[in-house]
Amino acid sequence: MPRPAILLELVCHALMGTALGLSVGLLLTFADNFGIARLIAHSSTPHQTFAILIGMVTLPFSVGATLTGFVFTMMEER
Repeated sequence: MPRPAILLELVCHALMGTALGLSVGLLLTFADNFGIARLIAHSSTPHQTFAILIGMVTLPFSVGATLTGFVFTMMEER
């Protein structure tokens, strides 16, 4: 049975990854160095395209940070 402190650490890692992924996704779209904002603006549903792009960038960061936090926590417990 995992301790509640371990679950709290995993939640913190997930939130950290979500914040990092969200900031990277917003930087990609608002900096417009790669022309992503123009592609989004010319799509048929720009709001939906923007939300999907941000979600698809944020999700791997969040999952990766959570799994990394899990590995670090388990190694620390050992």
